[in-house]
Amino acid sequence: MELTKELTESLFKTLKTRFQKNMHRHQGIEWDQVEKKLLANPKKLWSLNEMDMTEGEPDVVVMEEQKGDFIFVDCSAESPKARRSICYDHEALESRKTYKPHHSAVGMAGEMGIEILDEEQYRKLQEFGKFDSKTSSWIKTPSDIRKLGGAIFGDWRFGRVFIYHNGAESYYGVRGFRGILRV
Repeated sequence: MELTKELTESLFKTLKTRFQKNMHRHQGIEWDQVEKKLLANPKKLWSLNEMDMTEGEPDVVVMEEQKGDFIFVDCSAESPKARRSICYDHEALESRKTYKPHHSAVGMAGEMGIEILDEEQYRKLQEFGKFDSKTSSWIKTPSDIRKLGGAIFGDWRFGRVFIYHNGAESYYGVRGFRGILRV
């Protein structure tokens, strides 16, 4: 779960370019601070690389008061392509008898070492741009909803964020998930 020197250099170049191009997401933060923190956390680098390889376009986003950690969030305009057509979690995946999706959002996030955005984080992300205007993203679902077989997802339509529900076992070609990683 560690990147080669070449992959690390390539990832840093990509992250730095994205960081500099989108300063409105992280005002008051300098790239050198982020780079130093990343170099001290190679496992987090691996997770960031996974986010980037699945087309999430991770970037530093100020989502809460800065407490020493940097928060990376998938900032691709639409739900990451390589994370779509998946149900919500493993339980939902196992409940399908036919036409099972290839994975689940919770399972994939766990393998990547990231978490799924919760509703508050998803709404906060939308303050930095219009995300999911053609797609939707699974959101961390409260246990009381999940116990009833449901899961929630969000998107951006008509100038605002909408949060919906669906059966956790459902999956669509335009629904994936967005991740968050604290470094």
